[in-house]
Amino acid sequence: MGERAVFIVSDSTGTTAGALSKLLEHFPNTEFSISRLPFTDNLEKIEAAQASILAASEANNTLPIVIMSLGDVKLRNQLKQTKAYFIDLFTTFIDPLGQELNETPLTGSGIAHGIMGNSYDQRIEAINFSLNHDDGQTDVNLDQAQVILVGVSRCGKTPTSLYLAMQFGIKAANYPLIPEDFERGTLPASLLKHMDKIFGLSIKPERLHSVRSQRRPDSFYASLDNCRNEIKIAEDMMRSHGISWADSTTRSVEELSAIILQKIKQPKKQMH
Repeated sequence: MGERAVFIVSDSTGTTAGALSKLLEHFPNTEFSISRLPFTDNLEKIEAAQASILAASEANNTLPIVIMSLGDVKLRNQLKQTKAYFIDLFTTFIDPLGQELNETPLTGSGIAHGIMGNSYDQRIEAINFSLNHDDGQTDVNLDQAQVILVGVSRCGKTPTSLYLAMQFGIKAANYPLIPEDFERGTLPASLLKHMDKIFGLSIKPERLHSVRSQRRPDSFYASLDNCRNEIKIAEDMMRSHGISWADSTTRSVEELSAIILQKIKQPKKQMH
């Protein structure tokens, strides 16, 4: 099957239209060539986009797919004069919702950022918090954390924490369990007062061995026996403390975050 050209066209950053492009993942047998055209917010840029779409159509001899988020109706209609298959955020989702709500939707470029300004600021604050509380760097202001991830080193705590912060504005701290914790058989004292916020991550020993070997090959830290031992003690520790946990071996950060969000209490404005 030939390559299919995809154009993500937006009058702002293209984040929302880009999210719609996730639909393409449902078609693994098709190869997509994706071009992003953000800030397409005037007629000149629309015409340039049309030229690119036409060129791709002629080169591939197939209809390009255009995923678009354009608030200006005139620009939207102009782009649709091009021969392509369109997935239009406004026509498909926003305009019908406006009819249902009996309200005219806002259509200015970058409007999502404008009306979600507080959420944007919240995400930035959460990202800074998660970076400052990565890998147990500090327990200062740990009471502000909405979730504290614990688990053995290299089991996926950092990327999951940052994803929660970036996507949902969740202040997530993470602490690696270290040999001293394994010897004591209990969590660090600084975490014991925050038990209601703790969520654990675990991982299969073979996967952990592979990940650690990339960082410290042929070390005791990366050895399969040590990985097995640490994981067993960590899981026993989480059981004894009544901590819920998820296995990160085959789960993406999106899946892990969804599981964690089900477990923690969020303010209503963060619900999705």
